[in-house]
Amino acid sequence: MTESSAPAAVKIEDRPVLDIRDLSVTFKVGGREAPATRDVNFSVYPGEILAIVGESGSGKSVSAMSVLDLLPKTATRRGVIELNGEDISGFDAKRVRKMRGGDIAMIFQEPMTALNPVFTIGWQISEILRLHTSLSRKEAKARAVELLDLVGLPDPENRVNYYPHQLSGGQRQRAMIAMAISCDPKVLIADEPTTALDVTVQAEILDLLRDLRHRVSSAMILITHDMGVVADIADRVIVMKDGEIVEAAPVHKLFAEPAHPYTQQLLAAVPHLGHRPESGRLLESADEVTKVAAESRATVNDDGPILQLQDIVVDYPGRLGRPSFRAVDSVTLEMHRGEVLGLVGESGSGKSTLGRVVVGLQAVTSGRVVLAGQDITHASRAQLRPLRRRLGMVFQDPAASLNPRYTIGDCISEPLRLHRLVRGRKDMDARVMELLESVELPPSWRQRFPHELSGGQRQRVAIARAIAPEPELLVADEPTSALDVSVQARLLDLLMDLQARLQFSCLFISHDLAVVELLADRIAVMNRGVVVEQGGREQVLRRPEHPYTRRLLAAAPVPDPIEQRRRRAQLTSGVDVP
Repeated sequence: MTESSAPAAVKIEDRPVLDIRDLSVTFKVGGREAPATRDVNFSVYPGEILAIVGESGSGKSVSAMSVLDLLPKTATRRGVIELNGEDISGFDAKRVRKMRGGDIAMIFQEPMTALNPVFTIGWQISEILRLHTSLSRKEAKARAVELLDLVGLPDPENRVNYYPHQLSGGQRQRAMIAMAISCDPKVLIADEPTTALDVTVQAEILDLLRDLRHRVSSAMILITHDMGVVADIADRVIVMKDGEIVEAAPVHKLFAEPAHPYTQQLLAAVPHLGHRPESGRLLESADEVTKVAAESRATVNDDGPILQLQDIVVDYPGRLGRPSFRAVDSVTLEMHRGEVLGLVGESGSGKSTLGRVVVGLQAVTSGRVVLAGQDITHASRAQLRPLRRRLGMVFQDPAASLNPRYTIGDCISEPLRLHRLVRGRKDMDARVMELLESVELPPSWRQRFPHELSGGQRQRVAIARAIAPEPELLVADEPTSALDVSVQARLLDLLMDLQARLQFSCLFISHDLAVVELLADRIAVMNRGVVVEQGGREQVLRRPEHPYTRRLLAAAPVPDPIEQRRRRAQLTSGVDVP
């Protein structure tokens, strides 16, 4: 499909700053050529933000990498790439190096891997300036300080001398943006610039990009799978699937009248804060068994809370004579049997530390942890082992939590073997196949290894392993944060089905308020180690009492351009926009 219409804000006679025609990229795999993109056509105009959306493997990042000729040696690129009317697809290595960072710059998805860990951020920004300008070393460093101040990095005079590991995720992303805009590029490519960032940091980064668009008049290509981000910042959108553009439209039209079934599917899969589906599911209606189980949740026999946290304090010791850091400060929470408690907050708020306390992976400095009436605060490993059968945990990154040397079947059967819940190879295989079917994976996959599965499939395996011993309490720590929207939706629907059927309690840890609204019965909000607010889902999300909760809700992206515009106006000027 061809995308060629100019945005309404750009005059028809204006020429695109970047024009891509018939772009096809293939990768040589095992002696054969595998297509990554096919006949991709799009343009971006001065001062415009064009969003490219689609799931992993759709070809959106490959298209962007093609512009800067950052493809691996196994790739073959065909087509025309014009920058201000000049075809750059045939540039030699020397001209490509001059173009990168000067005419076209890129903000990479993960700044920690894109920034050099052995050089300060000031040195790395200065290097770009000295490569593309005639500035001296001293002048380049002074300009680096100005750029860090421009992108809103606190105390730029001192932090210009910081190394990447000394900055937070949001601060590293700001340093990466400062580097990208240092030479006033004509085109700025942002590849998932807000993935895995907290909602408040994400809102700050989007405000920064929006402001930079007006300051330096760069054309911007935003690559993302977050439809809330697209609604917030984009002028036009192109949707990619299987290496092709399936739809292209101005942002308001795409959200109001999506034409292609794939676009409709993407938008339907996005959790929308304030618009919780009546069925509680994103992709399809709940079946009758799940409905009955969910409706009976309130009538489950409650013989006391499944979990009690009383005045929990967790201190991490300081290094090299530094004082200790208090990660959790006097937290008191209670969970009832069969309920889902959403624990939300920014990175560093202490929510993951609290989750590790619950499952016995983190010792407490003071306080009490009571599981099903039994105090496990200072239980030894031997004492915890039989109790771990009652606990399950799903970690954020399944690639790191699954043993790469184990098959999928071995990973799932491990807790069954440890707790001696199943005897005999035949019964074990039958139970593993049953668990794979429960998370909607083929039983035959039990012989595969984790690296042979996608991220969403690995997370399903992690859930199957967590529920294998039929725990009474499941802790899920950001299980969907890095997944595509449709994969996330399928996983959330699966988790809701399993919880309704098996009736385990669930502590769901997340920074995505829309996801928490979908799953949780009650919500607790953490900030700097303290629970600042807790209550029922409707109470916390509709009538928040604490200023921090209100700030989180205001920063949460909404997949609706009109609603985003209204909220942004209210936040900046207090004026309601009809």
